[in-house]
Amino acid sequence: MPRSLRVREECIRAVKSCLLRNGFPSQKILAEDLGMAQSTVSHFLNGKPVDYANFIEICRGLGQEWRHIADFEAQSEPEEVLLVRAKVAILFEGLANARSTSHNTLSQQLHQALSAAGHEVFFINNSSDSASYLKRCDYLLLLISQESAASEMVLEQVQLAKELHNFTAHKPAILPILVEFNTPLSFDLLSYLAGVQPWLWRGADDSSKLLSEILNIIKEGRTSLTADHELAVEWNAISSTKQSIIQPLPAAPPELPGGQVEIASRFYIDRPPIESRCYETIAQPGALIRIKAPRQMGKTSLMARILHHAEMQGSRTVALSFQLANRRIFANSDTFLQWFCASIGQELGMLEQLPKCWELADLIGSNQCCKAYFEQYLLSESSKPLTLGLDESDRLFESPEIADDFFGLLRALHEEAKRRDIWKKFRLIVVHSTEVYIPLDVNKSPFNVGLPIELLEFDSQQVQDLAARHGINWSATEVAEMMALVGGHPYLVRLAMYRIARQDVTLNHLLKSATTEAGIYSDHLRRHLWNLEKYPELIEAMREVSSGQKPVRLRLELAFKLNSMGLVKQEGNYCSARCNLYDEYFRDRLG
Repeated sequence: MPRSLRVREECIRAVKSCLLRNGFPSQKILAEDLGMAQSTVSHFLNGKPVDYANFIEICRGLGQEWRHIADFEAQSEPEEVLLVRAKVAILFEGLANARSTSHNTLSQQLHQALSAAGHEVFFINNSSDSASYLKRCDYLLLLISQESAASEMVLEQVQLAKELHNFTAHKPAILPILVEFNTPLSFDLLSYLAGVQPWLWRGADDSSKLLSEILNIIKEGRTSLTADHELAVEWNAISSTKQSIIQPLPAAPPELPGGQVEIASRFYIDRPPIESRCYETIAQPGALIRIKAPRQMGKTSLMARILHHAEMQGSRTVALSFQLANRRIFANSDTFLQWFCASIGQELGMLEQLPKCWELADLIGSNQCCKAYFEQYLLSESSKPLTLGLDESDRLFESPEIADDFFGLLRALHEEAKRRDIWKKFRLIVVHSTEVYIPLDVNKSPFNVGLPIELLEFDSQQVQDLAARHGINWSATEVAEMMALVGGHPYLVRLAMYRIARQDVTLNHLLKSATTEAGIYSDHLRRHLWNLEKYPELIEAMREVSSGQKPVRLRLELAFKLNSMGLVKQEGNYCSARCNLYDEYFRDRLG
């Protein structure tokens, strides 16, 4: 076994790009996280030899398979790392679907082969027990079918697995397997799986190859599927996160709703005069737009359209979601701001200049370093305007000290445009789901300046318009029946129309089965229940809301959080269920 290893020269660039993707804005933060000298990490990233054990540990920290990138100096291969008994979870939403016979066969074959090899195997379901099993399993076999790709529960569990992977010695290792798959993945799912190698299972002929490779991976202690196998595919060959810049076709098949609505989609419903006001505002020097609405109301889709409009006007654009930042990013303000600048710099191809700006952080502070990075590089005299979209900004409310620093910085940068031409090229979109429930100085807050936009539910005319775009000829009475169940909630209305347009269900059957496990909303409702179960105070608050006949008064923070999740609507100081669907479901489950 060699005493030292180094990264192959052709792999150095790819390995460096893994820093930010795994939540390390700098070499220093990676070294601190691993408990080793920064010089060791620097040697590793620059292709210099490091101790064998340190090499493997750094690879784990960056989510890399060390055998794939090592330049072996010795003739002998290193000893295999044997894992006698692994805990393996299989996550596949189609297990309960009678139409997924071949898919079920694959999952059962995986279960049998792994069990026969002595491993502990567990099917992930939608109970609270699945979360506790994810916390102790070594591998997650993620079987992605057309159904599971659109499942809200699958997205929640992948997010949890990704967070656990970053904080528990990189367990579980996620092995994504696309099952006879030809449907684009959502933006969020692609983001969580970025950098993770997928395979494509095309049918029964691929089963033996897949089983053999997975058994070898576990036997050798590897943490990823190989990229040079005949079943290996690339994410960009399956789906693209870039939006097409073409006009919608006059007619198009229904789109399965979930996440951002594509720019070219005919199923995006304008809510006048919101879009036109946003497009007009974002073209102004130093513009700031604030978009507020509960979850799944269309905030990200609107932000994408504003960014697209800005790009068409000659601006550079960057969309950054704070939901994709793992927990170590929120350790302190310095780490967070490094991640913030690094994320933007990486998107614009200007990441290499960041370390120089951060050299004086101990003397002048991170806020000043961040400002200098923008002024010296991102907003240089020769550069085009920069429009930045910040999604899921609420996540910072969980870290009040970071929120106070960062939102104060955003306000200061916005004010700079009033006195310095360089900052007139900076335009900002801040997206959040709830009111600001942490104390912020009114003079340091970006939430009381700029253009405020609050997205409301669809009205009956917009619901009827959306039905027509799905090829559904609804009367005013049928529109009223649909809205009596879910109001004008964009996602819930679109999901109903998608299933009706595909003739999976009739409106009458949908209304009768809506709150049952056989209904089309079962996955959506289970996700909400699963999330509530993590927070005893929230589940008690929702129990109080759903059990009463009148709106109830909740503690302000609880009301804001439930409203952010989209479960309640606030009427003054009182809360009630956002729609009858939620009221009936949670009264039954929590009563």
